[in-house]
Order: sequence, then structure tokens, then C-alpha cells
Amino acid sequence: MWQIIYIIAFAFLAILAIANLVRNLVLLGNNARNSQAPNAYRNDASRPVPHPELLDQDGQVIREPLLVMRSISVKDAREQLDALYNSDDSDDVKPAS
Repeated sequence: MWQIIYIIAFAFLAILAIANLVRNLVLLGNNARNSQAPNAYRNDASRPVPHPELLDQDGQVIREPLLVMRSISVKDAREQLDALYNSDDSDDVKPAS
């Protein structure tokens, strides 16, 4: 008898949760489609806002060159690691006393 009550309660809660999920997804979709930012928060399309990391302490855009990372291929990395591994380190090795 308890099994039937548990099954009915679980089914009711599952239907309630799925209905709530669908309702929230529909409301979220409508809000995203119809959202209009207030005038105080709206940015002009003619004046894009730069990322904060590109600004100095005074809020001016940095005009100096930025760090550029160069990626190397796996083959080049393997060759460099093999060269380090196979290099002669006998000068750096001190005999144990």
C-alpha cells in the first residue's frame, strides 16, 4: 500500500517540477526576446566599451603593445623536451660526498 502512495507522490512531484521547468523556460525566452535595457544602462553602438583590462588607472585605453603568446606544435614541443632530456648535464651534477 505504501508503495502506491510513494509512486503517486513521486509522479505528482515530477509533473509539478516539469511543469515549473517548462513555464520558467517560456518566461525566460519571452524576457530575453522582449528585454529592453533602460536608458541609463544602454550603451551607444557608436561608442563601444573596451574591456577593463585594456584601461589604465585613469580609464584611458592603453596604447602600448600587449603580450602575445606564441603556440608551438606538439612536434616542436616534443623536440625541445627531448633536447632537454638528452642534453649533457654532467657539468651541473655534483658527486655525492
